[in-house]
Amino acid sequence: MPDPVKKVVLQNGVVRYRTVVDAGRDESGRRIQLTITKDTKKEVLAERARIIAQRSAGSFIAPSKITLGEWLDQWLEYKRRDVEETTIRTYRLALVHVVERIGHVRLQELSEQQLQDFVDETVATGRRKGGEVGTRLAVSTVEGILTRLKEALGRAVVRKLIPVNPAQYVRVSLADKKTDKRDRTKVEPWSVVEVQTFVRGIAEDRLFAPLLLSLMGLRPAEVCGQRWTDINLEDGVLSITVTRTMIGNHRVLEKDTKTASGERSLPLPQAPWEALRRLRAQQAAERLAAGEAYTDSGYVLVNELGMPLNTRHLREHAYQLMAALGLRRVRLYDARHAVLKALALSGVPDVILAAWAGHTNAAFTKRKYVSIGAEDMRAAADALDVFHGGDRKALL
Repeated sequence: MPDPVKKVVLQNGVVRYRTVVDAGRDESGRRIQLTITKDTKKEVLAERARIIAQRSAGSFIAPSKITLGEWLDQWLEYKRRDVEETTIRTYRLALVHVVERIGHVRLQELSEQQLQDFVDETVATGRRKGGEVGTRLAVSTVEGILTRLKEALGRAVVRKLIPVNPAQYVRVSLADKKTDKRDRTKVEPWSVVEVQTFVRGIAEDRLFAPLLLSLMGLRPAEVCGQRWTDINLEDGVLSITVTRTMIGNHRVLEKDTKTASGERSLPLPQAPWEALRRLRAQQAAERLAAGEAYTDSGYVLVNELGMPLNTRHLREHAYQLMAALGLRRVRLYDARHAVLKALALSGVPDVILAAWAGHTNAAFTKRKYVSIGAEDMRAAADALDVFHGGDRKALL
């Protein structure tokens, strides 16, 4: 068997030893061959043996010059197999911070310390809009970025581009979490009184019915995706099968529900049921008045000429109504929080709560949407009055 190691004399007279070792195949099936050059033959043979042993064990990582930014682009393309276009856009926006700050670093040179420094610096100076640029970024935002980054690097481990995930143990510091909790103003969902004030105040509004759908827990994109064929006005049942969401706040994307559990049928409460009947009759009158100018799109949320409205239209209309009624401005999506919290506090079983929200996991629904405040625990205080033998009314 010929000696795999060759003696090489460089132009300056220095003697080196070199060999070529087969390192497997790349994704396209082409052979990967590595050239090993060392000062001694012994070093070359040792490195050759290491590579061959790791290949046999399935743990060999071939050297690569790919940067973190380049890998993230590849990962996003891979994720298109599993998630929708709107989600890919969200991922890409989240990873902008990563690409700008450390995207130039070679993937195989990326260290845990670099990633921890990145997280700390992004919390401290990562704000890009919505306030003074270069100031603190919300911890929840940074944790979302870190989640995507960990997933991308985990995939790089699977693909044998890196041996371990350097982001596995990277965390936002406890100090940053405490600072964020102390300094960041959290907008609370509407209280029951605010919801009822809103409902009474918009009773004569043309979009009363679609707004009530938001106040029974539908996502804005689900409200915009409602078609009359999805609603049984005889039996009072609403089906959610299609959503109409926005990409970049300017392009409408119609698609299936985000998950299989998101596709669901809900019984209509009395108020939305009656409001939808009135809206159906009103749209029939508008169609008759507009004649050929009317577009029969089949959607519930349309303008006077039948053209579908999108989530931005719905949101801006709701904000105008809130301002006119002197109510706190909250996102329509936050109405889900108020609705699901009210259902939970009224004793609706967890499994029904999750199904109503379009989730598969009841624990997630309660953790994400049901936050308990002091007034929500008033019944517990009343129960303790009885336990203590006191009379709360005497104190009032």
